[in-house]
Amino acid sequence: MEKSTFERMGGTYRQEGDYLLPNLATPEGIPVGIWGQRRRQYLREHRKPLYTALLLSGKLDSHLSEIDTQAEIMFSQMVKQLAKHESVTEQFKTENQMEWVGRMNNIRDRVTEMVNDGLIFD
Repeated sequence: MEKSTFERMGGTYRQEGDYLLPNLATPEGIPVGIWGQRRRQYLREHRKPLYTALLLSGKLDSHLSEIDTQAEIMFSQMVKQLAKHESVTEQFKTENQMEWVGRMNNIRDRVTEMVNDGLIFD
């Protein structure tokens, strides 16, 4: 089989037999955190057409990075707000450390669900 490279329609193609196949290369990935990884998994499993469109357009990594940044900001702000609202302070931490840990874990779990519902699984 003869292999040649052609430039057509804004991309390069290689000929294999009677077919022109696109030369596809994945761009260097942008590192994403846990929120971006959760979003990737959700898109892959539940929103396959959107996942494929983002992947093929080269916009998947930037989308995941943006979601990761937004989710991290949202998570941090909401944890602080809920902790303040529920009087889970540094003073409370020094007075009753085990209770503080339990309440903070509860707050983080609730906020994680809110971020998942609001951004990740949207």
